Amino acid sequence: MIGRVECKMEDVLNYASASRHFEERSNLNAIVSLGIFFILLFSTPSFAQKNSNSMNDKQIVIYQLLPRLFGNKNTANIPYGTIEQNGSGKFNDINDKALDGIKELHANYVWYTGVIAHASLTDYSKHGIKVDDADVVKGRAGSPYAIRDYYDVNPDLAVDVKNRMKEFEDLVKRTHAKNLKVLIDFVPNHVARGYHSYAKPKSVVDFGANDDVTKGFSPANDFYYIPGQKFLVPQHEPKQTPLSALQDGKFDENPAKATGNNSFVAQPKYDDWYETIKLNYGVDYLNGEKKYFDPIPPVWTKMQDILIFWAKKGVDGFRCDMAEMVPIAFWNWVIPQVKKVNPDIIFLGEAYNPHVYKQYLDEGKFDYLYDKVGLYDGLKRLIRNEPHADVKDIRYVWQTESAGFGNKMLRFLENHDEERIASEGFAGHAELALPAMVVSATLGSGPVMLYFGQEVGEPGKGAEGYGGDDNRTTIFDYWGVPSHQKWMNNGAFDGRGLNENQLKLRAYYQQLLKVTTKSDAIIHGDIYDVPQTGNMNNRMYAFIRYSGKQRLLVVVNFDRSQSLEANIEIPDQILKVKSSSPVTDLLTDRKLNIPAGTSIPVKLDPVSAQVIEF
Repeated sequence: MIGRVECKMEDVLNYASASRHFEERSNLNAIVSLGIFFILLFSTPSFAQKNSNSMNDKQIVIYQLLPRLFGNKNTANIPYGTIEQNGSGKFNDINDKALDGIKELHANYVWYTGVIAHASLTDYSKHGIKVDDADVVKGRAGSPYAIRDYYDVNPDLAVDVKNRMKEFEDLVKRTHAKNLKVLIDFVPNHVARGYHSYAKPKSVVDFGANDDVTKGFSPANDFYYIPGQKFLVPQHEPKQTPLSALQDGKFDENPAKATGNNSFVAQPKYDDWYETIKLNYGVDYLNGEKKYFDPIPPVWTKMQDILIFWAKKGVDGFRCDMAEMVPIAFWNWVIPQVKKVNPDIIFLGEAYNPHVYKQYLDEGKFDYLYDKVGLYDGLKRLIRNEPHADVKDIRYVWQTESAGFGNKMLRFLENHDEERIASEGFAGHAELALPAMVVSATLGSGPVMLYFGQEVGEPGKGAEGYGGDDNRTTIFDYWGVPSHQKWMNNGAFDGRGLNENQLKLRAYYQQLLKVTTKSDAIIHGDIYDVPQTGNMNNRMYAFIRYSGKQRLLVVVNFDRSQSLEANIEIPDQILKVKSSSPVTDLLTDRKLNIPAGTSIPVKLDPVSAQVIEF
């Protein structure tokens, strides 16, 4: 037991930067296997967890991007700017070089956010698309989650608007040619107030076309109504913006329809999802949520047709927006129907209630759910060094909250809804989140996700328009994303505009995900909770991932001032597992001078992490 494992974040970043140009690109085509039993067994007192999981040969790594922002080279960034002023990325901008750059991060799925046509204030009337009303559109570009036509793609994303669907189909083909899979959003709970499908097949009946609008609720209706009352635009404090001249407060909807966030009044609040209308899945919310699922409500079959439409376009999976606001019975019915078209298609649910996670997985038949309320929120507190931050939150997630289905939980530190790590409102520096990223990628065998720009420290700074200066990258406005644009380098996608720290950060992500996507212990292994030892405090954590082929010790230090020093004792049952020779720090590929023994001595600088194969 001679020697000490020492780790400094600077050493890891420097190594990663030096290695980024020599890294072999891997073909990471994740194959999703269905119908596997997931078993979780606990031993006491150390909480060694059995983590039998799916037969994926690679960990799923999802790279989320908005095509409207991802490919935009325009740097004008005028608040509330038009598409002519600020520009918009196109499907065609996501070319082979861009996809190669995504693959360098060992991603194997790309989540194209904002593909399906949504409400906006850009005029495409010459292409037969009615302009939306500014009173019920958020921002000039509009929310990707206020769908105005489920059978069309966003015309902003096309070079040739009349051939916009062909340009999307070509993107799907390019993505598949790089052995990457395609995710898009499915927004089942609500649609834009101005919903009308111009692109639907002739056999499709539009939402609401056959509704009896004299009834607040009917199982046969697609929407909920407030009979006898007109829709009233929400009241808010007068604030002059470049969009004010377009907002006359006279949006015509009579009778008013219920709002997407279950607001059953004619005038929703300004902080409601007032730009959307709630879809009716057969639940009478005004009468104790009584359910009318037999016969099958018309919205169910319409949504089934929409999902199958996109599955036949080659889409490999759906990120299902606000999945918990739609009845489990619908998911139980529709997901198997879609998987008849493609058995390998995946359904990822946006979910925020841990009490029903298992129900949405078992009954609802989702493949994966967000791990936001558990792991993300706990890690954010640690990253921000909040007074009540504690690594016990990490332990609670895998031992209690998602015990038995941790491999079904998607882990992430950024997405379009959350604050950018490097923003002043979150951490201020992207490097402060690297221990948390190590935990996100190694704690389970489920998917891990990156949000475009995260890997180069995009701070989401500035008031873009409707998005405001909220530490996020806007989804409502036409905008350029500065740090990402430095990597994009005017379409070369070679990173030559990045500074040294950004290059190191991106290379760190590359190295970490190279390790996790290829690790048998991560993909198939069990987890053992290392008891607190040495000088470990409530901002320091260690665990072991191990399978029949590999053993990994993961050690993270969130403390901003104190180094971690400890001898990590290895239990006998793990020592029996096939060992690695020599012992290696996988985040730097550095061989460690540690003789065989029953413990591993470690020392980590503040805000550091280490993944040791032993």
